[in-house]
Amino acid sequence: MFLEQGYNGASMDAIATAAGVSKLTVYSHFGDKESLFNAAVHATCSHLVPDTLFVTDTAAPLREQLLGIGRAFFALVSSEEALATQRIMLSPSTDDHTRQLFWQAGPARMITALSSALAQRTAANELIIDDLELAANQFFCLLKGELHNRMMCGLVSPLPAEVAEQHVVNSVDLFIRAYTRP
Repeated sequence: MFLEQGYNGASMDAIATAAGVSKLTVYSHFGDKESLFNAAVHATCSHLVPDTLFVTDTAAPLREQLLGIGRAFFALVSSEEALATQRIMLSPSTDDHTRQLFWQAGPARMITALSSALAQRTAANELIIDDLELAANQFFCLLKGELHNRMMCGLVSPLPAEVAEQHVVNSVDLFIRAYTRP
């Protein structure tokens, strides 16, 4: 419903009706619309980019972990649902508060998780990173890249799997070259 009608257009009444439950049930589980929206964004991100991807085993290859994160993240951001949500967030009708809710539930969560994983790899002397949050942001920006911009504009759809895979591999390899200990 948030995708179809935007945050402001989706009412708790309509959400309860669509879910086949009472409005009281929705309120008792989530408290308010903000919490429901936060839970919906968080659940979607957690489902497609699970926290387990960010758990670092420093004995395992760094590249493989980053490829796993990269594939999951790119699949998330290139999904029709994510593209629609991002378009809603960019819409002039979406207020800053809603954008902040989205940011905290989705992107900020992943930046924090990747920063933690990168910190472990840095502590293990695999990477040289002074600003972990900046490096995590750079990783996700590399993965989105120009290809994501084209998808946002509706210029690339559907995306062939081999194109997505090559894009992720190239992005991960560039990130590793930038931060690997010489």
